Amino acid sequence: MDDNGTQPLNNAYPEGFSTPENYEYKSELGLNEQIVCDISARKQEPLWMLELRLKALQNFVERPMQKWGPSLDKLDINDIYYYVKPVKQQHQSWEDVPADIKNTFDRLGVPESEKKHLAGLGAQYESEVVYHNLKAEWQEKGVIFLDTDTGLKEYPELFKEYFCSVIPFNDNKFAALNTAVWSGGSFIYVPKGVQVTVPLQTYFRINAQKMGQFERTLIIADEGSMVTYVEGCTAPSYISSSLHSAVVEIIVKKNARVRYYTIQNWSKNVYNLVTKRAVAYENAVAEWVDANLGSGITMKYPAVILKEPGARAEILSIAMASSPGQIQDSGGKITHQAPNTHSRIISKSISAKGGRSSYRGMVKVEENAEHCKSYVQCDALILDDSSRSDTYPYIDIRTDNVDIGHEATVSKIGDDQLFYLMSRGLDQEAARTLIVNGFIEPFVKQLPMEFAVEMNRLIELEMEGSVG
Repeated sequence: MDDNGTQPLNNAYPEGFSTPENYEYKSELGLNEQIVCDISARKQEPLWMLELRLKALQNFVERPMQKWGPSLDKLDINDIYYYVKPVKQQHQSWEDVPADIKNTFDRLGVPESEKKHLAGLGAQYESEVVYHNLKAEWQEKGVIFLDTDTGLKEYPELFKEYFCSVIPFNDNKFAALNTAVWSGGSFIYVPKGVQVTVPLQTYFRINAQKMGQFERTLIIADEGSMVTYVEGCTAPSYISSSLHSAVVEIIVKKNARVRYYTIQNWSKNVYNLVTKRAVAYENAVAEWVDANLGSGITMKYPAVILKEPGARAEILSIAMASSPGQIQDSGGKITHQAPNTHSRIISKSISAKGGRSSYRGMVKVEENAEHCKSYVQCDALILDDSSRSDTYPYIDIRTDNVDIGHEATVSKIGDDQLFYLMSRGLDQEAARTLIVNGFIEPFVKQLPMEFAVEMNRLIELEMEGSVG
């Protein structure tokens, strides 16, 4: 360990250090009704939330594990800690955060990012948000940016109106699990006409072994408003498995716009099983920009329901599976429920060192959604013979007069490309990294500059040792 008690960095995964546990409370291993009741009681929640949690728990227990997608047979649901409270209370100043937790976020560069780039920041450690702050200029305009637990307490009517309105508690097995044991996450409301021109961010950190993190994020963009939200996530590298199973619900009202960025960089021992969905109303725009680099298994398909005429959606997804047995099963889902709606899904994946990436997507056009347009493009790059890429597109069209396009490509790095770059002085590994950076450039250019730099750094780390 180093001077502040954390385990040293791993060059291949610098974020993989851990801090000795020193928590306010930690539940027993496993999941049962008493643990769910205890979570709700400790949070002093209203009765309706406890009742919803218990219904969701019953649904989770009764529902079978899905048979499609990557195998989850090695995920032991009873070998997870479902609630860990790291501190007694949340803080609005970094100086008040306990030193060991603050050192973790300092090491990850989170406070520095807040100073330079953000309108507001939340930092979640294990099950709770330990730091949260929104700059005064946005508070004065009526923007609400809180952790989700505080949102329930301070805005109960608004919260209850929208919670589970986009993703019901019984939507799928892991949405049910999240609803039963959710803790932390972000609660955002942007008033009519307010344009939040600087991103909001929450950073999620798992520290304990066998940890389950189940944040719940709810974003409501009122008419004519705009907001950009960024989430980042890391965890220590352990032999034992951890579970991250978040739910994100976004409501984009008439003429509003929400852009949601994710840079997922969990350690390889984490199962990342996430449900994310937005609903877009008249002339609204919902955008997901989704990067998946870490975790052992990721199953994540950001979705948009285009509910009223003129609504638009865009899902930009990149996945990199770069270690033996790693599976990135990702993509996007669009449902056109109204006429004259437009959507686009752009998916790029990279497979290396025995990893497997899969695009799994859906475009559905309902009966009254005439004159809608949708385009799907899937590009896969395979870097060696031990890696794999798959595409599972699903298109369901139930009306005429629509414009739907789908194309997919799978390619490998050619010897002629490598020869050309190496003839210009690059070694083989640097040449391969340059080709990969060019492949993902359409994705990276969508990121704010500071996140684009971070994305390129992460790709370079994943590419180390990829030759041969």
